[in-house]
Amino acid sequence: MIPLRILMLAAASSFALTCSAAAAESYAPAPLPVASEPAPRLHVDEPLPEALARGLAVIRYRTENLRIVPVFGPGALDVSPRVGHLHVSVDGSPWHWADASGVPLIIQGLPVGQHKVLVQIADPAHTVLESKTVEFFIPVQNETHH
Repeated sequence: MIPLRILMLAAASSFALTCSAAAAESYAPAPLPVASEPAPRLHVDEPLPEALARGLAVIRYRTENLRIVPVFGPGALDVSPRVGHLHVSVDGSPWHWADASGVPLIIQGLPVGQHKVLVQIADPAHTVLESKTVEFFIPVQNETHH
């Protein structure tokens, strides 16, 4: 009896050999030029209240018409669908960090008080496409440990 894995590999090889490149490409959707794609949008949620109570800012976000990936440089400007990353700054600082993780932002160690986080989506060449600011308050922490 021939193992299923070998049969699957043989079938895949057979398909690859019988399909021409043009036939294989006909199954993939035609890419849109980046210029004809809808403008990217950024949605930023308020920090999670449970985390703020512990002195931690957890900020969820999502993008439309732009994938957050670690791809940088002018050569990636024409990638479709559009790609980019975040620029994040805290409390009006003159510097920011780039985030391409695609996961919520987690900011720890902020002092008690009011804070502002500026979140921007940027293209691979670091041109800012849209910005959102979230404001929140870090409360006094209870020093009780569990």
